[in-house]
Amino acid sequence: MHSTDDTAFTLFLADEAGTLAMGGRLAAALVPGLVIFLEGDLGAGKTTLTRGILRGLGFEGRVKSPTYTLVEPYTVSNLYLYHFDLYRFSDPSEWEDAGFRDYFNRDSVCLIEWADKAEGLLPAPDWLIQLAPEAEGRRLTLTAKTKNGTQCLARLIR
Repeated sequence: MHSTDDTAFTLFLADEAGTLAMGGRLAAALVPGLVIFLEGDLGAGKTTLTRGILRGLGFEGRVKSPTYTLVEPYTVSNLYLYHFDLYRFSDPSEWEDAGFRDYFNRDSVCLIEWADKAEGLLPAPDWLIQLAPEAEGRRLTLTAKTKNGTQCLARLIR
């Protein structure tokens, strides 16, 4: 893991197993109330990373991409984790009609793929996680965007 400063780090992930393992490490740094944007092209590993986070939190059930449902809810211990995939999101009224705003609260962690599709409707992210292809694997870059995000990042890289 290479830290660029106290608000960002980057790491090469060689394969799916490495992405899942990194998700487990991220899980240890999460606190309720976090909003995390996951960015990357189709197939970049966003859902795999989410699966790793959920496994790291102790969730043993099936973890599927919310591409068609827009959101998949998970409850692990006393934590509510919501995994959004807004790739097919097309109408801002869907956001209001579905009541998604209610998911963003101090008791939940929200992971959002394709957040740009709901620009102006989402709260600012605490973490921005970018996944980009590199060699045979992918490069993960995590940037803390808020004070809360920076505190969680400090727990991760210490």
